[in-house]
Amino acid sequence: MVSLPIFDKSGKEVGKYELDPAEIAPSINKQLLHDAVVMYQANLRQGTHRTKTRAEVAGSTKKMYRQKGTGNARAGSKRSGVRRGGGHIFAIRPRDYSFRLNKKALKIATRMAIASKIQSEQVMVVDDLAQSEIKTKSVAGALKALGVYGQKIGIALEKHDPVFYRSARNIEGVSVSPVAELNAYSVLRPRKLLITKAALDSLRSSGKSE
Repeated sequence: MVSLPIFDKSGKEVGKYELDPAEIAPSINKQLLHDAVVMYQANLRQGTHRTKTRAEVAGSTKKMYRQKGTGNARAGSKRSGVRRGGGHIFAIRPRDYSFRLNKKALKIATRMAIASKIQSEQVMVVDDLAQSEIKTKSVAGALKALGVYGQKIGIALEKHDPVFYRSARNIEGVSVSPVAELNAYSVLRPRKLLITKAALDSLRSSGKSE
């Protein structure tokens, strides 16, 4: 059982949240977490790289000099891949790097990532982060009060909050997501995960219903 302090937006501790990480994920499979992160990173790759073959580079295809009698090694076209300015011998072509793990595995990996963050003491529980108006300054002030401003932070809310999202999106290193849309990569990538009490309650209840 883990006892996580609950903070308010001013950085003051207002209570404790008792949680057994096994409720989130009974065990942590590092290989599954690795596979999930690799998948998300691969899916982010554009794959638009391209290099030219010897048929595509500029230059004459004329034999550079006669075959024998010069003392030099035999040489053909200046476009050859062994020469400066020549084409690539195994030219790179655009490709799709994306692949998919099955949905059940990805769902389990997400919960494992959150449980791993809790065990590593990289999760902060916040009482509430709701705002009445769109104001980046107030979000930045809350992050400073919590001692995490300037770090890579993932913020998990119970559901999508357009006011808070628009207030936080311009702060460097901060990402905001509803808890239902988290994935293993978005949980593990930031230094710390800020999660609201309501979002953590929702995560626990969804685990019990499965």
